[in-house]
Amino acid sequence: MKDLTGIGMTSQRTRDRLIVHLKELGIKDERVLSVMRKVPRHLFMAEALSSRAYENTSLPIGHGQTISQPYMVARMTELLIEDGLPENVLEVGTGSGYQSAILASLIPRVFSVERIRPLQEQAKRVLADIGVRNISFKHSDGGWGWKACGPYQAILAAAAPAEIPMKLLEQLTIGARLIIPVGKEGQQVLQRVTRTESAYEVETIEEVSFVPFLKGRA
Repeated sequence: MKDLTGIGMTSQRTRDRLIVHLKELGIKDERVLSVMRKVPRHLFMAEALSSRAYENTSLPIGHGQTISQPYMVARMTELLIEDGLPENVLEVGTGSGYQSAILASLIPRVFSVERIRPLQEQAKRVLADIGVRNISFKHSDGGWGWKACGPYQAILAAAAPAEIPMKLLEQLTIGARLIIPVGKEGQQVLQRVTRTESAYEVETIEEVSFVPFLKGRA
């Protein structure tokens, strides 16, 4: 297992400063803040960028993808668990694996889908190194979800489609939530969709900027 403590710009003191900043930005859920204080974000990116790991910014991870801004990871997680911790969650877009680690620290079973195989393989290695064992992975088009392991009590998507894929909505249990950015570049909003007995209730949370939701596998 890797050393999780870090030194210098990856030290616990630096992480603690990020947590203070997240609180200033309005993140209130202490469960989320506690997990983000512990999870070593610097291990989920290239070593050359690790000194910037605890800045509140997205950073490149290769293949045209980014590790999400810590505020956005915190906000989406907070929205996901606001009314209670789900037993399972589908993550659409493994990416670096950092959001996966945050979810796995809070939720018993995480199912993570990623279309870019090298990214997912790297994420799996890092997550194994830090002792995360409750995530199942699939290399697939995220828009298809992962029907065989559903339905899900929550779904979180880390890329923005022009409109929400119906297959994801269909894999929600009644009362479950989908947290997803939606829209074209420069016009994206974060939405929370709750499945009811007869419909899908959509709330728009705030303006955001995410990589686009692409189809197919790579």
